[in-house]
Amino acid sequence: MFRLLSKESNIFSVPVYIGILLLIVISFNLLEFNTLGLISAIITFGGVSLGYFCFNAIALNYHTHLPLFLYTIFIFALYPGDLDIGIAVSLFTNSIILLLLTNDDRSIRNSSYILVGAILALNFIFLPTTWPMSIFVIFHIIGTSDHIRLHIFRLFFGMSLVALTYFGIAYFLGMNSWNPAYFPFHEFKIQPHLDHLLWLSPVALFLIYSVWDHFMNFNKKSPTSRFKYTFILVFALAQLITIILYMGKTFEYLLLLALPSSIIISRMLRFFKKYWLQELGLWLVIISLLIFKLSSYFNFF
Repeated sequence: MFRLLSKESNIFSVPVYIGILLLIVISFNLLEFNTLGLISAIITFGGVSLGYFCFNAIALNYHTHLPLFLYTIFIFALYPGDLDIGIAVSLFTNSIILLLLTNDDRSIRNSSYILVGAILALNFIFLPTTWPMSIFVIFHIIGTSDHIRLHIFRLFFGMSLVALTYFGIAYFLGMNSWNPAYFPFHEFKIQPHLDHLLWLSPVALFLIYSVWDHFMNFNKKSPTSRFKYTFILVFALAQLITIILYMGKTFEYLLLLALPSSIIISRMLRFFKKYWLQELGLWLVIISLLIFKLSSYFNFF
């Protein structure tokens, strides 16, 4: 199976995977149909669909089917159907931000920071716990920009435009009270009884090994590969901070890691020297994700 997925993808591959994604979203929402769920499903579908295009934009997939397939499996295993609207919006905005920041045209990237700031502010309004994404973008500006102060100013200017618009509309609608949920920087607690996540242990171990292997062979990689891999690691770290601090038992937060995990694990499998390790690793990931999905319906403990 690994050899089949290692074949080069073509222009028709992404529409096929998006079609499979559409079937997944429809299937999980069919039994619990409501207006809010429909809106969440549409936003989720849009965000995850854009994620398929991020693979080519980041250009760490070697144009093979493997990361696309793993991404689809991750979405199938982690998508609950009645996804929270905040997480759905976060998936959508994350994909747009990645597409903007990985654009090959430097001038487009530099001029997009106002839009990125506006998107981050909008994301915060829907899901305040995603504030680490702002740190990711600031680190990206520091690491890639020749005019750091200018682009950070543009970023915060974009944020302020959305913030002023939001508070202005709220004021005219008479919404003068402040919800403490919009300041999610207190009462950090690690939730107990997360036995459900044990089924994802092989995936977690592969991610840890892949990061360790990357830094062990850091000097052997090309400057472009080092930069792009560091980019995706910082992005994954931003999502991981949100997950550790705020997930609790809301396991759909793990969808935020679906895209970077697919890239990291597919690269790890590709660089295994023995074919049987590649095949075994692929099946361990698939089986662990499928068992995790089944454990959400059946209590295996």
